[in-house]
Amino acid sequence: MRIVFSRKGFDSAAGGGPSPIVDGRPVSLPIPAGAASRTTYRDLGLAEQAERASRGKVGADDLCHHDPMFLDNGICLFGQCGAAQTHLANRGVGVGDIFLFFGLFREKGGDPHHRIFGFLEVERIIDLADGVPGDLVRRGHPHALALHASNNVVYAGPGLQAARASDALRLTVSGGPVSLWNRPAWLKAGGLSYHDRADRWLRGGRLRSVARGQEFVADVGRRKAPREWLARVLSEIRAS
Repeated sequence: MRIVFSRKGFDSAAGGGPSPIVDGRPVSLPIPAGAASRTTYRDLGLAEQAERASRGKVGADDLCHHDPMFLDNGICLFGQCGAAQTHLANRGVGVGDIFLFFGLFREKGGDPHHRIFGFLEVERIIDLADGVPGDLVRRGHPHALALHASNNVVYAGPGLQAARASDALRLTVSGGPVSLWNRPAWLKAGGLSYHDRADRWLRGGRLRSVARGQEFVADVGRRKAPREWLARVLSEIRAS
C-alpha cells in the first residue's frame, strides 16, 4: 500500500495566503483556475473566505480549480496530470492506495501551518484520454472540462474532508516554520519521494519538507505501524 501526501489549496503562491480555519473547521480554498472551470468561489460558498485569504486578489466570481471534489455521497474525485501524474504512475500508485490531502492553513490570530484536511481511498482510476465520462462533465470537474495533458486522469473512491482542525492532523511543528514537520515514527529517511536529501531528516522525529511539489509518496507495503497510524488519521478526519 502507498500513502500519498498530496498538497492542495491556497498558499502564498497560489491564491496569496493560507486557507482559513473557520469555527474550528479547516476550509480548504481551491486555487484560482483558468478556462478549464465553470465553478466560482461564490458557487462553493467560499467567496468571503477567498477574498479575505487572498487580500482581495481573488473575487467571488473568479473561477476556481475545484479539485479534489468531495461529493455528498461520500465519494471523492481527484484529478492529476503532467509531471505529477507521471510521478504517481512511476511510484505505482493505484487502487487501494490512500491520498492524504494537506495544505497551508491559519486560524485567526494563529500561525500558518500545514495540516491534513481530507482523504481519498482509490477505488477507480479514470483515464480521460480514453474518453470523458458524462457524469464528470455534468459535475464540472476541471479535469473533465479540458485535456490538461495526455496523461489526464481522475482518481475516484471513498473520501471525506475533516470537520475539525485537530492537533492530530497538524503536520507543522508548534511554532513553525511551516516546512518543519513532526513526522510519524514509521516514516524514515528514504521513505518519502522528493525527500531524498539526508539533511531533511532531522533528530527528534522531524522532517524538513520540500517547499514545492504536489505528490509525495510513501510505499509502506504491508507494514503494521504505518497502517495503524493511517487508521488513526482517517478516524480523526471522520470524527464530527
